[in-house]
Amino acid sequence: MNQDKPKKMKKMLRINTVYFIIFLSFTGLILRGAYVQIVKGPTFRNAEVNTQFVRVAETPQRGWIYDANGQVLAWDTPSDTIVLDNFTSIPKTTLHNIANELAPVLNKTPQALYHTMTTDKTDLQIPLETNATKSQIAYVVEHKSDLPNVEITQTYQRQYPEGDLAGQVLGYVSSITAENKNQYLNKGYIVSQKVGTTGIEQEYESKLQGKPGEELLTVDPSTGTVQTVGSAPAATPGDNLQLTLDGHMQAEAQNIIMNDINSSDNKSLITNAAAVMLNVKTGGVISMVSYPYLNPNWFTSGKPMTSAQVNYLENSGAQLNNAIQDIQNPGSTVKPANLLTALKQGAVTPDYSLDDEGGLYIGKTWLNEDEGMRFGWLDPIRAIAVSSDVFFYQVGLRLGKWFGSSSVSGGSYPPSDGSYQHYLNTDFAKGINALFQGEWDFGLGPKTGIDLPGEESGKFYIYDTSKEEEVPYDLQASEESIKKTGEYANNGTPASLAEAGIGQSQSFTTMQLAEYAMTLANNGKKLQPHLLDKVYSPTDTPTNGAKPLSTVKTKVTGQVGGSQTYYDLIKQAMYEVTTGGQDATANGLFTDAPYKVAAKTGTAQITIHNQKTDNSVFICYAPLDHPQVAMAIMIPGGGYGASLAGRIARQMLDAYFDEHHASFMPKQDWTNTKIPSNWLSSPANQLP
Repeated sequence: MNQDKPKKMKKMLRINTVYFIIFLSFTGLILRGAYVQIVKGPTFRNAEVNTQFVRVAETPQRGWIYDANGQVLAWDTPSDTIVLDNFTSIPKTTLHNIANELAPVLNKTPQALYHTMTTDKTDLQIPLETNATKSQIAYVVEHKSDLPNVEITQTYQRQYPEGDLAGQVLGYVSSITAENKNQYLNKGYIVSQKVGTTGIEQEYESKLQGKPGEELLTVDPSTGTVQTVGSAPAATPGDNLQLTLDGHMQAEAQNIIMNDINSSDNKSLITNAAAVMLNVKTGGVISMVSYPYLNPNWFTSGKPMTSAQVNYLENSGAQLNNAIQDIQNPGSTVKPANLLTALKQGAVTPDYSLDDEGGLYIGKTWLNEDEGMRFGWLDPIRAIAVSSDVFFYQVGLRLGKWFGSSSVSGGSYPPSDGSYQHYLNTDFAKGINALFQGEWDFGLGPKTGIDLPGEESGKFYIYDTSKEEEVPYDLQASEESIKKTGEYANNGTPASLAEAGIGQSQSFTTMQLAEYAMTLANNGKKLQPHLLDKVYSPTDTPTNGAKPLSTVKTKVTGQVGGSQTYYDLIKQAMYEVTTGGQDATANGLFTDAPYKVAAKTGTAQITIHNQKTDNSVFICYAPLDHPQVAMAIMIPGGGYGASLAGRIARQMLDAYFDEHHASFMPKQDWTNTKIPSNWLSSPANQLP
């Protein structure tokens, strides 16, 4: 019994200790409550009264855009922005009052702020301050009654970290305006969202744009404290896109074109240029260059453009994507397509030959070789290699059944046609249709369907003798009329057959010419050109090993008919353009190249600023036997096809094969896929 007594005493001690601790805890709570109620009560009551809850529209982060190698071409950075709602007309006196009140807070002059509010009246929300500080936000909330139409919105600023790299391809975003507000607000957009205006940004707006949400903030004006409570619901970011575009190759191409134009003797005449390189296995666009260049950041920085930038945009034409929107005469680059048409129609055979005497008559019209050249006896391969106009005058004439033209005779139509007008309505129309349709089948004329907005179609022309001028020719209407009636009424001339044979009666885009070159490389198999490669969820990127939501598959859109014999003949002919001796039009251009090229030059007569000049055009694919890439370059005012466009093509091919470590390229010249570290300081990125 005595042994149990110490145990009971210890137990009682522990119980008393617990009671004491509980007593102290309650005492502390009571004292703390008294302190809060008596000492801090006024402070907390003041905070409760003054704290304001603000609901801010939460703009979704726009999806990022990556190049083929996972390098970022466009991204979003978050920003709290002070904006002026411009839904209705605001009196000038109100705007001046807002400017006077808000300018000191934003560290601006009232005049500058007023100018910002009145410069672009079409935007529904005019940014007054991006990346607003907490004290600026608190001021706006506290002085809401003095700042009508001024709001706080949580937005993202679109940035293009590589400046003008592929500027026209990427495009840019802009504010929702009074003109398009119904289009977007009816889809659930909020006015603070930026929308794709051009390029990829516009083409894939539905994928890049996420869904808006709301963010709840607390603001204590007495202390300037701004706190985020949360989002309900949270904004949903847009999907991320990966393009087929190779950022390294794009940078190389833009620098090559800029440097070669600046060093050209024809620099003063050159106002625009374009180049497109395609993957012949997939149709993916490796590079698409439109000169002059464009920096999309000018449109998204939230700052007014400088006078130099405004002047540049107004006078350079940089907002056009010349690769898909500028149509020009292709010159002799169409001769391979026209030869295939003539071979299939039986107008010529692989063994056909003629004596090029420097020119020929068509009726009383004399057409001659450029610069008085005379090539003598030519077969189809040699005619392509030296780009004989006389040979292809005859190709056009024979397709249109105008026979007998030579250096001494004007030729004539078949007696069975009866009248000359009946000939024009029948055999002439059928012949010109055959030429143009043969080009159309290769993608020359119709839109390619490239995934960019604003693509232009090509055009065909004939000379109208009644109007004494060149007029557009409706190929589809002519074919439909001949199908129904056997005739198509027109006032043409057989000379148009000859001009069409050499590429002087057509206008195409560089994109169409690149698709044509790719189709030649694939022996007539047409692939759909495209820029989008993969789509990733908002949380995934090309570099984190995630599986894409979708991948663009190679799409075969058609097959240009023709036997393998004919395609082999054309391939050999285009190879001899670069290897066929002194008379070959691209002789010497690839003499030291460790790879073989199939090419065709084009030198079309055009007029720029009322001055006659040449459109420098070049198409090619390489390597010859196992093609990887096809490309087209067009430089209006650039002169002879091989002298500028061809020189650019050689450098671009070298750059591509060096980047991809082709075994035939010297290892010391190999590069990598990274956008050059000096790109932002390179001449091609130095815009006003």
